[in-house]
Amino acid sequence: MKKILSILLVLSLITVAVFANGGSDKAAADDGQYKMVLLVKSLGNGFFEACDDGAQQAVAELGNMEVVYMGPSQSTAEGQIEIIETLIAQKVDAIAISANDRDALIPVTKKAMAAGIKVISWDSGINIGGRIIDLAPSNAEFIGRQQYQLIAELTGNKGQIGILSATSQATNQNEWIKWMYEEAKKPEYADMEIVEVVYGDDASDKSYREAVGLFSKYPDLAGIISPTTIGVLAGAKAIEDEGLQGKVQLTGLGLPSEMQHYIEDGTCVQMALWNPVDLGYTATYICEALITGKITGAEGEMIPAGRMGEIPVGADGSAVMGAPFVFNKSNVAKFAAIF
Repeated sequence: MKKILSILLVLSLITVAVFANGGSDKAAADDGQYKMVLLVKSLGNGFFEACDDGAQQAVAELGNMEVVYMGPSQSTAEGQIEIIETLIAQKVDAIAISANDRDALIPVTKKAMAAGIKVISWDSGINIGGRIIDLAPSNAEFIGRQQYQLIAELTGNKGQIGILSATSQATNQNEWIKWMYEEAKKPEYADMEIVEVVYGDDASDKSYREAVGLFSKYPDLAGIISPTTIGVLAGAKAIEDEGLQGKVQLTGLGLPSEMQHYIEDGTCVQMALWNPVDLGYTATYICEALITGKITGAEGEMIPAGRMGEIPVGADGSAVMGAPFVFNKSNVAKFAAIF
């Protein structure tokens, strides 16, 4: 993809693109531009590339921001920590992070904040103390319950269900899965069972193998939930390759542009996702508001977020962008042209 770069190349580019402010006052950038890094879980992920597209839309509207897109080559906390250490040395104004580990980043993000850098998390959060604001794309309970409801609709509330997740440490994945189990306790799902959660580590090949493994281990498998864009795409390919369309149902969180074929041919009848363009856009507005002092991140403040309106800050710096949207054959082509 257009943004697949080695970490060495990315770090050399950031040396040019992001430079230290001349003074200690972050609210008075020497060139009138504030430097923000959109730090994603890993490069080569279409979801995060769409987030960057939204960030650049916000840049065009705000006029005082420069956003650099970065991420490690693999979805590891260590890769993100290495990048953050570099950004501290470069004295950027803000870092917006989709975290690979909820707790492992806290020491280095605390160091960044102590250096005057505004740190927020988005999509996959950093725990309290390691960021100012955590922007969730939606409510964890709503997402988890909705995912289970979608697979129940597809399977007629019957059968064995497998979950194909990203990494076992992914903050957002684990929260959503917790609520899937809660939803599964309802009496209308008495004839359904979550048989196993497997982890594809947000790698296409491993996610594919884990899906095939579920087919082999559970011959009567009725459906798979994969709340990760890489996993749901790999799961769809596995179902198609194994000739299991109609026998094993699939839902999850996926990009319309990547899943259009599988939705239109019935491999994945329905799935959900928030708009990643809006997610990157909103994260940029939050960082700008923090840098310029429009907000501090205190509970009860309203974040001005352009076309997204005003977003309230909740307890412990929590903020929620919106609810997931369901994609199916009737609308996927329209959205596939966007992201």
